[in-house]
Amino acid sequence: MNMTNRASGLGLLLMTPAALLLAAFFLLPATLTGIFAFTNMSTSTGISGGAYVVTETVLRKLEATDLDAKLRAGLGEKSYAVNTETLAAAKTTDIEPGFLAEIEDRLSGRTYSASSAFEDDLKSLPSRPRRIRDLKLATEPFERSVINTRYSDRGQFEAALQSFLPNATRTDLGAIATASYTGWTWTTDNFIDLLTRADTLKLVANTVFYVCATLAFNVFVGLFLAIAVFYLPQRTGGFFNVLWLLPRITPVVLYAIMWKWFTWENGFLYVAAKDLGLPAFNYMKGSVPTAWATVILVNGFVGASFGMILFSGALRAIPIQQLWSSEVDGANRWQQVTRIILPQMRWPILFVTSYQTLSLLSSYELIWLTTNGGPGSTTTVWSLEAFHTALNNYTGNLQYGLGAAMALILVIVGLVLSILYLRLFRFNELVSKPKIEF
Repeated sequence: MNMTNRASGLGLLLMTPAALLLAAFFLLPATLTGIFAFTNMSTSTGISGGAYVVTETVLRKLEATDLDAKLRAGLGEKSYAVNTETLAAAKTTDIEPGFLAEIEDRLSGRTYSASSAFEDDLKSLPSRPRRIRDLKLATEPFERSVINTRYSDRGQFEAALQSFLPNATRTDLGAIATASYTGWTWTTDNFIDLLTRADTLKLVANTVFYVCATLAFNVFVGLFLAIAVFYLPQRTGGFFNVLWLLPRITPVVLYAIMWKWFTWENGFLYVAAKDLGLPAFNYMKGSVPTAWATVILVNGFVGASFGMILFSGALRAIPIQQLWSSEVDGANRWQQVTRIILPQMRWPILFVTSYQTLSLLSSYELIWLTTNGGPGSTTTVWSLEAFHTALNNYTGNLQYGLGAAMALILVIVGLVLSILYLRLFRFNELVSKPKIEF
């Protein structure tokens, strides 16, 4: 009993690093993605909160709301007040002390709705500046405006609004505060935006075509290569295995550069087509069909290499006696493949199909490094658009929340497809107890 407890404790100890890595690199990013998907986080809002600021943009935004026109006009107005706060600000400027003392003594407590009225009272003071420009500069510290003034606390902001808009209701103040907040907020607008965007259907169609075409190439070519190499002599088969590993082990950037050399102007295909009198152009970006062909082949060879490795290992696990027996019964190669090999390859085919589907749904790096979704946006898939939205767009305003929402949808689609694959391949039968014990 003690030995069992010690073994269990040792097992848990050995599993701890794996559990920590799983939490740090999978569970935590997935959880944060789900959280960010329900926010409007972006470069402009930041990720740590914001302030309350009424800007010209906010005023234009409020024009589309039910806020009273007089209140909107009041937000943009300026006033002038002589009080403790404005006098303290004026003392830090170059206003003459004697003139400032007269302002404090004679005008303290007064409020002006227009600069002209305030200037008229300043002109009546004995120590007033003689130049009009200096007089106007003296009014600046006493200016009060809610425009472009930052408030870190919502309560302070609404209190300031109330002083400028005494007739505003709590509902009006709340609407202005919500529109003026520069930080992120909780929202479901990301998903509504994705449902109503004009290019959503195009992105979905591109993604479905890319995943289906590349997945078919990965599985069928990988399976064909594994079976073909299986029937070759061992030394020859080993050579082809190493050859087909190259796309998998080549660094991604170098692999993309090789394809650019192969398809761009003055590349291999360009020169060969020109010598043969065929149309010579940039096959990677020059036309939609050739761009799609490039994207599928670039990703397909990497996936086929991965599939070939797994299928080859599974083939070697099939008892060779079964093939010998079939040859004695007169079976040819095709019959061996269809009646002996493929029925026993359901589990490897399920794994490769599900793994490659999830990989293709979330992969964008090779498309980004080659066509970058072009020409235009014809080869832009969902994951690439999510990357551009959240991490690398041309406007500079990275929309973290919208990109996370797109990523969350990919996760949900991947989970649904995985469940469908498990049902299609009858996974419960694959892991059930063998009917014959050896």
